[in-house]
Amino acid sequence: MVKVSFLEMIGMFMIPFSSVLIPLLLGKYYGLFIRAKSGKLNDSPIGSVVGSALGLLAFMLAFTFQIVDTRYSSRKELLLDEVTTIRTTYLQAGLIPEPYRSATRKHLVTYTDVRVDLAKDMSPATLENAKLQTQIILDSLWSYSEALAVQDRSSEAYSLYISSVNGLVEIYNKRIVFTFEYRIPVAILWVLFVVTVFSMFLLGYHLGISGKKSLILAIFIAIIFASVVFLILSLDRPESQITKLNQAPMATLYKELHVKEDLSSK
Repeated sequence: MVKVSFLEMIGMFMIPFSSVLIPLLLGKYYGLFIRAKSGKLNDSPIGSVVGSALGLLAFMLAFTFQIVDTRYSSRKELLLDEVTTIRTTYLQAGLIPEPYRSATRKHLVTYTDVRVDLAKDMSPATLENAKLQTQIILDSLWSYSEALAVQDRSSEAYSLYISSVNGLVEIYNKRIVFTFEYRIPVAILWVLFVVTVFSMFLLGYHLGISGKKSLILAIFIAIIFASVVFLILSLDRPESQITKLNQAPMATLYKELHVKEDLSSK
């Protein structure tokens, strides 16, 4: 996954801004042209059409925002679940014999370190390194689970440890999917773009035949719309790090595990 560059972030604002301002101005000047050519027109029918178009546009924006908001909430829940599972696995590692106990806890400390580093920097190199390290850690933990299962399949303590490791694997896979793979479907973005262009053209046309020539109004409308779409796209691309999750739970766990490891090494 490529980190969003500064130019791409500018594009995330300027493309929706232009998709509003340009058709709005074109529609307004076309309306002014028709008004100058035909005289005063009855704009009531156009007003009804504009109202319907803007209502549909508002629905599309709300629908799209709901998609990214749901995913953002899921990422937050998965972060808390991951912190809980790491802490639980660390504690339950005390139920298994050496050398698996110490090795598991060291792996979990490294796992937490990787998560904290990734939250600070989601560059492609850091992300790929984090995926590689995480997979190595999870493979090691699962190999310990297999070894313990061979020793005693009826052990309740071993079962608790294996269940925690399995939960950690599941949460990791879900976090990767929800953070870096799920995106707003391209078809929805195209429909939103088309609805926006035609709605703004109709709004501009309505303003034109009404004799209103305010450029400031058009710019304000474009800024408002672009700001909302920019927020949607930012939530859809967490690697941009514009809308960050609060990493306090993971940072707290990071400190706790390092303190425990320091105490155990003395």
